[in-house]
Amino acid sequence: MTLDDRVPAKGPAPGPASSGLRGHPWLTLFAVAIGVMMVTLDGTIVAVANPAITADLGATLAEVQWITNGYLLALAVSLITAGKLGDRFGHRQTFLIGIAGFAVSSAAIGFSTSVELVIGFRVAQGLFGALLMPAALGLLRATFPAEKLNMAIGIWGMVIGASTAAGPIVGGLLVEHVNWQSVFFINIPVGVIALVFGLVILLDHRAENAPRSFDLLGIVLLSAAMFSLIWALIKAAEWGWGDTKTLLFLGASVLCFALFAFWETRVAEPLIPLGMFRSLPLSAGTVLMVLMAFAFMGGLFFVTFYLQNVHGMSPVDSGLHLLPLTGMMIVGSPLAGAAITKIGPRVPLVLGMVATAVACFGMARLTPDTGTLTMSLWFALLGLGLAPVMVGATEVIVGNAPLELSGVAGGLQQAAMQVGGSLGTAVLGAVMAGTVTDTFGDKWAAAQLPPLAPEQLASAESAVTVGVAPVDPAMPPEMAAAVTQVAHQTFVDGMSTAFTVAGVVAVLAAVVAGFTKRGANAEAGAGAAHI
Repeated sequence: MTLDDRVPAKGPAPGPASSGLRGHPWLTLFAVAIGVMMVTLDGTIVAVANPAITADLGATLAEVQWITNGYLLALAVSLITAGKLGDRFGHRQTFLIGIAGFAVSSAAIGFSTSVELVIGFRVAQGLFGALLMPAALGLLRATFPAEKLNMAIGIWGMVIGASTAAGPIVGGLLVEHVNWQSVFFINIPVGVIALVFGLVILLDHRAENAPRSFDLLGIVLLSAAMFSLIWALIKAAEWGWGDTKTLLFLGASVLCFALFAFWETRVAEPLIPLGMFRSLPLSAGTVLMVLMAFAFMGGLFFVTFYLQNVHGMSPVDSGLHLLPLTGMMIVGSPLAGAAITKIGPRVPLVLGMVATAVACFGMARLTPDTGTLTMSLWFALLGLGLAPVMVGATEVIVGNAPLELSGVAGGLQQAAMQVGGSLGTAVLGAVMAGTVTDTFGDKWAAAQLPPLAPEQLASAESAVTVGVAPVDPAMPPEMAAAVTQVAHQTFVDGMSTAFTVAGVVAVLAAVVAGFTKRGANAEAGAGAAHI
């Protein structure tokens, strides 16, 4: 940051406090969107590369899972702390460091010759991604005046939707026609472009009463609580919900959260001032984000298996079939931003969660033979419902927090999504596993298939939970067809139950959305001090 970037703190101003390129609101949005696109694209593109990584590096299933889990844990644990770093040192600096670190980590993964190195650099990616995401929201909050903030967040949501949609398609093409390393190397030119635009365009914003110290014990306690919670949710399917290890980590999470809450009331400059949650809209927005992510990410987890394993689609084809969902998010996000600016977030949020609930209940009626048109209609309705929730809940959380805590609020929004997504995947995964355990054996017997030994049954049930038919190559064609029919029907029955639960959660989220309102502190954004 040069001396030319420093403008004395004058208090609120009526609009953007800069002219030219640096600090221009819409150019700031463009620069931020490139970085967000890189991180979001990476979130969906890597899953496509996992099979190729397994074959090339000789990775075990557990090691491949760590490629995802290591990133997720690092991201979830660090988000709120990273937001606090932005509040303390400025969001421009943390954003640029996040961009550079994410791109360098991606390059390191591409050059890795062992799965251990891939996992290690994926953890680094998660840490740098945690720096980047809250800083992006903090920059938007500080740059845009209140009447344009929702539109900016809407376009931000559109970029996330487009990147999410492009991930499986781009990843599939790169893995098929280049190699798995190219999935990570693609972040290098994107990161360079984002870094150049960020250096030229972004203007650092910091409130006059920005935090000047760090709550180190609070960081340790919150990080331990988040790690224990996310780790328990990740491992619950493998260990079992009643297993001692699962309960131990969940208990450790509750204890650390309790100690964190107690400490935050004693420290002079807390990591998260608990007074933030006296704002009912902010608290409701946070809960809404958790519930939305539970229904969306938990349900979508099974849709990929449904398309690829039941309908036999390639990763690219399954990505194309999900375009109605992501397409409606792309179209709906800026429209939702405009509507929320005019009438406030409450009505769009309630209607969005109602549409999400209807879509979940509709997808609970999918069968192994459901056609593309029917699937597309439900996917489109889900995207249409999610768009106002992504935009509105983000504005409710960030806009109702004081400007000096906009980074913490951005981290809170992202952390709520991570917790909700992990919780949804774990709980709905347990629902699927329970349905398969309860019904697969009976369906197998009803189809008059040969009895299975206990270990064979357990192996078959494990395959069916992800939609794979346990067909032996030596089976006669008629028997293989019967096994496939039983397996796919059992999987779809489990998915139906999971989507029904997701629909009920979405209805609950619609009720919570009724307690939201426009950000009470949003007007402070465009008048921030420029440093």
